[in-house]
Amino acid sequence: MASLSGKVIWITGASSGIGEALTYALAKKGAHIIISARRKEELERVKGNCPASAQANVRVLPLDLTQGDTLALNTELAIQLFGRIDILINNGGISQRSLAKETKIEVDREIMEVDYFGTVALTKYLLPHFLKRKSGHYVVTSSVMGIIGTPYRSGYAAAKHALHGFFDSLRAEVWKENIFVTLICPGWIRTNITLNAVVGDGSKLNQMDKTTDHGLSPAECARRIVEAIIKKKEEVYIGGRKEVFAVYAKRFFPKLFSRVVRKAVVR
Repeated sequence: MASLSGKVIWITGASSGIGEALTYALAKKGAHIIISARRKEELERVKGNCPASAQANVRVLPLDLTQGDTLALNTELAIQLFGRIDILINNGGISQRSLAKETKIEVDREIMEVDYFGTVALTKYLLPHFLKRKSGHYVVTSSVMGIIGTPYRSGYAAAKHALHGFFDSLRAEVWKENIFVTLICPGWIRTNITLNAVVGDGSKLNQMDKTTDHGLSPAECARRIVEAIIKKKEEVYIGGRKEVFAVYAKRFFPKLFSRVVRKAVVR
């Protein structure tokens, strides 16, 4: 396996959950890390929790994925922090817990703006840098919902499905330039994503799913993601047996999967 020591890695959504766990895991690998999210104070907390020997190699760059007119400048600032970027981990996003019939179209647009357009914008703004260097690696935190769809997740699943379409196409376009794409598809991971999920009117759910609460730890998820980055895998499913089985059931037994998912307790 190649080493990540000395690699410059930009992580969005780094103030909590999977992004926070990835920061710690990559700091231990000797990477130079740029951490981004909306809340600067939380990013500073994450930096402070890194090993003391690694903190000099961690930079804080606040950004908001919904503020599209700021993302080009933030990309340039990110490049300037260490002089280059080797890997972009597109991890920022929000989730959803509401029936399609109860979800305002403005909420669908908000989910798509954060989970899809913000990610694609950073990817496109960084692409000239990767092309010039003839080297780069996009890592995208999608979801099992990028492959399947369940009740209460219509907007979220749509955004994650869109990511797969975009990044599968991008991979096919840039592989000759030594640019890689890794799609990460977590299932239930024990983070605050459910607490912060939006409901039909755009407010937060503010409660934890039982399935999420019993999910894989963020640290274990991060360990598997780091392994996937090192191996330059194209698509990885991370979670318990149920979530991973659902991906293959959808692919090989779609009618059976459709009947099962109608009865699933997923909220």
